[in-house]
Amino acid sequence: MSVRIRCINKAHGHHENPHEAISHYGWINESNNESGKSERQCMVDWVKQGNKAYVKDNLGNVAYCQVRRSSRGTEFLQTYADGKPTDNLLSLPECQA
Repeated sequence: MSVRIRCINKAHGHHENPHEAISHYGWINESNNESGKSERQCMVDWVKQGNKAYVKDNLGNVAYCQVRRSSRGTEFLQTYADGKPTDNLLSLPECQA
């Protein structure tokens, strides 16, 4: 299964890694229009199970997420484009409600 991440929420406080600060991902399954919002670790575990999460820009370009681990051991998602880590998730709007 694949979902497009369309918004994020960040936890408050200081974080040495801005990707680690994301607390929730808002998503939509574009094949059936199911949508939801998942906590960071829940989405990380889902991707680790072989599912795919991605970000799509206005031109239709897709950057898929991979699981990363911070120096403190916190797992988080980060997009990759052309084999390089990118900040696509950080540029998404805040999820409402």
